[in-house]
Amino acid sequence: MGKFVINKTKTGYTYALKASNGQTIAIGGEVYKTLESVKNGCASVAKNAPVANIEDQTAENFETAKCPKFEIYKDKAGEFRFRLKATNGQVIAASEGYTKKDSCENGIASVQKNAVDAETVLPE
Repeated sequence: MGKFVINKTKTGYTYALKASNGQTIAIGGEVYKTLESVKNGCASVAKNAPVANIEDQTAENFETAKCPKFEIYKDKAGEFRFRLKATNGQVIAASEGYTKKDSCENGIASVQKNAVDAETVLPE
């Protein structure tokens, strides 16, 4: 089972979704002002990830998918990344860079699996 780990920063709260092995598989898309709002961000990932479409922007003539969706894209360094957009189009989670597209796709599958019933770990 995955878990959302909430961290307090100087300007608010962030979260990371970790797989059952402890590896970070996605981070929140913003710094949240309140603890309640970061919890809502985690809940949004848990709700949207399992049903999200996948839009592969690295494919030639890709079709635009309806939100919620995972967008696969290449960053400036040429690495594959994904971002999860909620129904309203807001980015609610993002990945690290991957050298291979199939690794990026595996990251998406891991988020879909781990976010559903992930526990939320609050900062101490």
